[in-house]
This record gives sequence, structure tokens and C-alpha cells, in this order.
Amino acid sequence: MTQPTPLQLGYFFPAEFHPHTATWLSWPHKEASWPGKIHTIFPHYAQFVKYLAESEKVRINVAGQAMQDFATGHLQAAGTDMSQVEFFHHPTNDAWCRDHGPAFLINPNAAEKKAVVDWNYNAWGGKYPPFDQDDIIPTRIAQHFGLPLFNPGIIMEGGSVEFNGKGTILTSTCCLLNENRNPHLDRAKVEAYLHNFYGAEQVLWVDEGIVGDDTDGHIDDTIRFVNEDTVLTVIETDKQDENYELLQQNLRQLRAMRLLNGKQLNIVELPMPDAVIFEDQRLPASYANFYISNKYVIVPTFQCKKDDEALQIIAGCFRDREVVGVDSTDIIWGLGSFHCLSQQEPAV
Repeated sequence: MTQPTPLQLGYFFPAEFHPHTATWLSWPHKEASWPGKIHTIFPHYAQFVKYLAESEKVRINVAGQAMQDFATGHLQAAGTDMSQVEFFHHPTNDAWCRDHGPAFLINPNAAEKKAVVDWNYNAWGGKYPPFDQDDIIPTRIAQHFGLPLFNPGIIMEGGSVEFNGKGTILTSTCCLLNENRNPHLDRAKVEAYLHNFYGAEQVLWVDEGIVGDDTDGHIDDTIRFVNEDTVLTVIETDKQDENYELLQQNLRQLRAMRLLNGKQLNIVELPMPDAVIFEDQRLPASYANFYISNKYVIVPTFQCKKDDEALQIIAGCFRDREVVGVDSTDIIWGLGSFHCLSQQEPAV
């Protein structure tokens, strides 16, 4: 007999603006992800953790005691409330917990109110082996807490899907239908997995990601739900920029979408920062890679004249949270920022 799916059992993946019990992180340690620069990211990363710890637990995967001690030093230097920080000796290959971390589902009416989905993980189409330790992180966390565990058996990354908490998922064809993920699945079959294992009723698709994004176009760099019917979407105003037409295409698609209740999306346009280039490489800098904690919306900034405008636009979408910017100029050399580094654990 096959195991019932989360959808059949009444579980669903809540929106990021749903209250959290904790935020999960995997402490950065892979030099190859920030070549020549990893030492520069820790003060900014620790500032991120400090903000998180003001309103929720911060649960951090580390390789062992030495890494825990190293992390503790940086977090204490940033003034983090260490009573809110919990370390787990779960070795990882890399730091991108959004993509390798647990997908927490909830069902307030179930005997077990929280469950974990462990999707398969192959480091964005096999780009950065090894990834064996990252791939088993969700199972290790589910086992630690004794939570029900679901294994769909296909590749899926947390940064590739965006949720409104009311049955709708936003995603991109350039990532989820990429032949380096699940070449045996067509669009309808991918949607079936999203329905069954995230407890969703509707999947909305845009085509494009941004230039420089090695994930093949994760949605968390382009379009984010700020409430159940409003999205922030990044646009490029410079028609000569290579992101201009890609993001205009997404905007056209968003305008044509309808939610389950028949409503159009409320669309708020968010500027792209000026191009961030390091060692002749265009980096995937985007203000959309913010993280919504219980108290703050933590936004990557890039020492750019558009930073303040972006923070003001995002603040206009979150009346119940304080919007703060944290410099991500060094962190983005790893090709991701605060949303890519974190995964929320919802409260039930």
C-alpha cells in the first residue's frame, strides 16, 4: 500500500509570512562558494542571524563543535541573543538551506501537526558536487524531532517555489522544467508533485530568471508573495540591460494570471540594483531575495543608489514588520543571499 500524500492528509506549506517557530540555517564553510572571499561574509551573515534571533529560534546546522565555536564567536561579536540559537551537528556540503533544508508542512487538525518533505537535491542540476550531505538534511531534522517524513523522490529546491499560503504556488519554467532536474517529468507531472507534496491547488508559471543565477532561474530572485494576493516583482528600467526583456516577460505573464478566487494579482514593481560584477562575472543581485521573519523583513542591499528606494517599496508592502537592509555585496559572490540561505519552520 502506498503512503498517503500530504495533500490527502490535509498538510500544506504555509506562506513565509505565516508565524515561525524558527529559521533554519546551514553555517557557511565552503571556500569554493565564495572563492577568495568567504572570510568577508561572516559579519553580514551574523547580522542576519542577530535580526532573526530577536523574534524566533535560529537553528543552525554545523559540522561539529569546532564550527559551532567559530559560529558562536561571530554571532556574539554581532550582539546576537545566543539564548535563541540552537546548533545541530549535521554536516553539510554548502550553506544554501533554502534549497537543501526541510520543507515544513502543517496541519493544525492532525495528531502530528507538523511534517517534513525531503525532496531529492542535486545542487541545481549537478553543478556543484558533492551534495550527499546536503541531500539528507531534511531527513536528519525530521528524525531528530520525530516528525512524519515524506520522500517524493524527485528533485526540488525551496528557492524555486513561492507560496501565498492559500493554495497557490508561483514557479518558473526555466528552473522546474529544466532537463537537469527531472527530465522524465513534463509540466503536468511536475504540477502533480507540487499539488500532492506542498498541499497546493494551483501552480502559476513565469518563464524567466535573472542573468547570473546559477540555479537556472529561481523564483525567489524575481517574484515574491507579500500577502495572499500581492506580489513584489523585480523589473529592470534600463532597456539595454540583459535583464530588461526577461523581467518584462515575467511582468506580462503576472498580469494575465488569476488566483483561485478569480482575482488578478496585485503587482508591486521593485527595481533591480545596479549590476554587481566581480571578477568579470555578473552576480544575481536582487532585492527580491529578502527573508520574512516574525519581526523583520531582511533585505539584501548592494551599496547602490537604488537600495533606499527598494527598502521603501518593500516597507510599503509590510505594515506589520520592520524592513531592514543588510549589506549583501560580499555574500552575493556566493550567487545567493538571505532567502537562499534560510528556511522557515512554521508555527502551528
